[in-house]
Formats: sequence, C-alpha cells, structure tokens
Amino acid sequence: MRCLVFSDVHANFAALEAVLRDVKQRRIGYDVVWFLGDLVGYGPDPNECIEQVRALAPAVALAGNHDWAVLGKVDPAAFHDLAAEVVMWTRSVIRAENLAYLDARPTQAKAEGCLLVHGSPREPIWEYVIDLATAAANFAVMETPCALVGHSHVPLLFVADPEQPEAKPRAFLVAPNTPVFLKPSLRYILNPGSVGQPRDQDPRAAYALLDTEARTWTLYRTTYPVHHTQAKMRALGFPEALIVRLQLGR
Repeated sequence: MRCLVFSDVHANFAALEAVLRDVKQRRIGYDVVWFLGDLVGYGPDPNECIEQVRALAPAVALAGNHDWAVLGKVDPAAFHDLAAEVVMWTRSVIRAENLAYLDARPTQAKAEGCLLVHGSPREPIWEYVIDLATAAANFAVMETPCALVGHSHVPLLFVADPEQPEAKPRAFLVAPNTPVFLKPSLRYILNPGSVGQPRDQDPRAAYALLDTEARTWTLYRTTYPVHHTQAKMRALGFPEALIVRLQLGR
C-alpha cells in the first residue's frame, strides 16, 4: 500500500495546493491519503483547506489541537496569544458544513499496521514527540510497530529496538527525496512535517509517502508562494509575527 501522508495544513491554501501539484508533477502514485490533523489555525484559508481535503476523500483524516480549539473542545487560553487570536477569527468565518467536518474527525486510527495520531500515541491531540524521553515513553505504550504523528511541524524519525528495551531510542531529521528503509525488526515514530507551518528552518511545505510493501518512508519538500499567504494574512490584520515566521520556517 502506498500512503500519501501529510499534516498541519493550518489554513494555508497556497501550501496545500503546492503539495498536491508537486505530487502530480513527481508522478507519485498512491493508493490512500492519510491526513494527521490541524486543518485550521494560524492561516487565512480555513474553508478552502477543509474543502480541498474533503474533496480528496482521505482514508484517514484526524483531528488536531487547533481543530479542537475552533470547535470549542480545547480552550483557546491553552494557546499562546497570537494563535488564540486566529482561533477566534477562524470561528467567525468557518462555514457550518466545514465545522461539522472538523467535528466528525477522530483522534486516532489504525491502518496497515500503523497507529495514526496528531500528537502522540499516549496523548493523540496534544503531546509533542520532539525529544528522546518523550519518544521512549510513547514507544512503551505503542501496540503497533509504527506510529505516524504530526503536531511538531518537524519531519523527525524516531527508532527503537524492541530487543533492547533498555536502550534509548534514536532520532533523525529526514532528508528529502531519500527513501528510508523501515526494518521489520525495529519500531518507528514517523512525522511528515507540516504543509502550512514548517518549523525546521526550511519554509518549504512538507509531506511524505509511506510504502508498506517496500517498507520505505520518503519525505518530500516543495516551495510555494509564501508571499501570497502572507498578503492574505496582512489584509486580514493577522499578527505580524505569524506572518514573518512563514518565510523563516520556524
């Protein structure tokens, strides 16, 4: 099974369009689409992004913490002030059918021997898996050999050896366009990075392909017209710090 995996669109329609165009241009064949959460938040195009993902009819489309904040399932006070400001703006513009779509998103799914969540296996909505200690704690509760996560906006790969439970997991930043072979004897936590809010100091949109037959994970990056998204944000009066960070990838 060839699985197109992406996460954290964050209402950035220019970035989402670029990813889908890049998939076509590279002729990346896939059988299913897996989306790992956070369609909204930070960006100016919540309705457009939700409707585009709905049109893809993904086999998996999960809820993220920003999605829950717009729904009122998470208090915006839990976010920093700038993010909370955009949550409240999103609530004011999101269409009813798109709000219903967000509300119907599950917090986790299992497919092809993988657990899919937005945050982490032990806290599917909120926890960031960005360090070895957190990865180790999540490997300890995983019931599948592989977990796919989003939320951190960083394309990380964590690997653990179940034959050496006393050993710490290892972490790697994944290089684009280079398939990583997933050994059957090891366990993995995989993050495809972010479509609309990259935070690894690379402003290009990120997505990945998981090939469960070849047992490979391949990260892809593509440029998009960041200035288009920034212009929309400025026209709407979004905080300048959120606008500038897009061009910095952080």
